[in-house]
Amino acid sequence: MTSTALPGAARVSLRFGATRLVPLAIALVAFVILFMKPAVLLARDWWTNPEAGHGLLLAPVAIWLAGRIGVRIGAEPQIWRGTAFLGIAVLLRVMAELSAELFVMRISMVVALAGLVVFYWGWLQVRAWWLPFLLLVLAVPLPELVVSALSLPLQFKASRLGATLLEWRHVPVRLSGNVLVIPGYQLFVTEACSGLRSLTALLSVAVLTAGLWLRSPAARWLLVLVAIPVAVVINGVRIFLTGFLMMFVGPDLGRGFMHVTEGWLLFLVSLLAIGTITLVFGAIERRIGRPRAEVRNALL
Repeated sequence: MTSTALPGAARVSLRFGATRLVPLAIALVAFVILFMKPAVLLARDWWTNPEAGHGLLLAPVAIWLAGRIGVRIGAEPQIWRGTAFLGIAVLLRVMAELSAELFVMRISMVVALAGLVVFYWGWLQVRAWWLPFLLLVLAVPLPELVVSALSLPLQFKASRLGATLLEWRHVPVRLSGNVLVIPGYQLFVTEACSGLRSLTALLSVAVLTAGLWLRSPAARWLLVLVAIPVAVVINGVRIFLTGFLMMFVGPDLGRGFMHVTEGWLLFLVSLLAIGTITLVFGAIERRIGRPRAEVRNALL
């Protein structure tokens, strides 16, 4: 008969694993209990609200990136700092529940996740996972107050740009706020056509591509900033094409399936523009970085 006793080192390893696993399991159960409601509401918005649909892509990508980056070597827990983060998350969760504020309630989940990471692996691990955490923040829909405040200026800007392009093509147009009047038709730029949806999605894509393929903070910030005028211009072009095609081809091109298809095609154009700009910025980074590396090697 052979003995089934484990060596001392193995017993120590098992005990250590249990001491870490049990608190982690308790923390995960508490997290599920506390944040089940905002998580379910967030997932429902991702699925049903077109303004928040980009979250269906960002959340899985954030999880994949965190797994791809992994836990840094030598990561050490920071219990007190992690506990402070968790306390802030719980406080935000309670305050959001009392005030029925969904945005803060959902952001509290991200703060709690950061607190768990700090508790078990330290603040440097949060810095290593900065891109996944930023994507999770971007996956949270903006508050309705912010959406309403941004939509109207974007509607006016897109309407002015569309009217300017129509005049450039010698189409008679009269602009009144967010209503374009062309011979035989009226184009009303609604909140859904303000471009906020494409702007939010394009900013998320810009953040993702900047974090993955660019190295310098300046280039990353510049790419994110460039995404804003790209989204505005593309939306203005969409309004121009809608009016132009309605007048010279047929009214059916300004509504229904054709209108939605036109929006998707132009969004693909904006994605292509962001990809092209990313390649240009990457080439500039490599060109600037090469002389610096040569000078550094010469000094060494």
